[in-house]
Amino acid sequence: MIKKKNPVKRILVYVLLIGLTVITLTPLIWMVSSSLKLDMDVFSIPIKWIPEDPQWNNYARVWDKIPLLTFVFNSVKLTVIITVLQVITSSFAAYGFAKCKFKGRNVLFLFYVATMAIPWQVYMLPQYSMMNKMNLVDTHIGYILMQTFIPFGVFLMRQSFISIPDELLEAARIDGLSEYGIYAKIALPLSKASATTLVIFSFVTIWNDYMGPMIYFNSEKYKTIQLGIKMFIGQYSTEYGLVMAVSVMALLPVLIIFLIGQKQFVQGIASSGIKG
Repeated sequence: MIKKKNPVKRILVYVLLIGLTVITLTPLIWMVSSSLKLDMDVFSIPIKWIPEDPQWNNYARVWDKIPLLTFVFNSVKLTVIITVLQVITSSFAAYGFAKCKFKGRNVLFLFYVATMAIPWQVYMLPQYSMMNKMNLVDTHIGYILMQTFIPFGVFLMRQSFISIPDELLEAARIDGLSEYGIYAKIALPLSKASATTLVIFSFVTIWNDYMGPMIYFNSEKYKTIQLGIKMFIGQYSTEYGLVMAVSVMALLPVLIIFLIGQKQFVQGIASSGIKG
């Protein structure tokens, strides 16, 4: 017998979901609204969600106040390069941990994944000292090298590779396909959802990174858009309207990437077993 769904329960669930959605989107809506206001009106009480005189020129003024084009180019360059490298290195290592049998494989994987529990602040100074000795501070190449390998990406991709039947890979080996060919032509295409999830995670993390660029980039020509936002915050005054305008512009690439890969992102999370 088919159980009838309780309409009251369904209504309560929808009300709860709508409430959570409103709470989640309220800061975003306030940021967009504030980007169209004068500085004196940003924190006005009661909040005017729709400005009476929208300051659309805030989005034009930010380009004159700071070298925003350079910052955007640097952010795009670093994010794209690091994201591609993280997907390649993580998937390659994950394939080895999932499908290549060698002595101490599980122990090595355990120690490698355990490094996720170490806060970045613990090894921040030794890492900076090492990069400084190699003359890689204030260069993009140094920042890229530090971000190329991530344990989380290896863990995520390994969970996906484990679900691939070993019989399929054995059949490919019998047909004469090398391990590199199996990885590139079979394992990776079958793990597209997890790879897309890793792309989104990596893109958002690198694009929004503030501490790393702040520590390692001193020259203006190397700075990212996140450091550009900080330029509107002074010791004695802050141009809040412009800060919100730049923040909205910085949010758009992340939003676009997530919308494009939303379906694969949900599938990747479900297949990896990650919760929370």
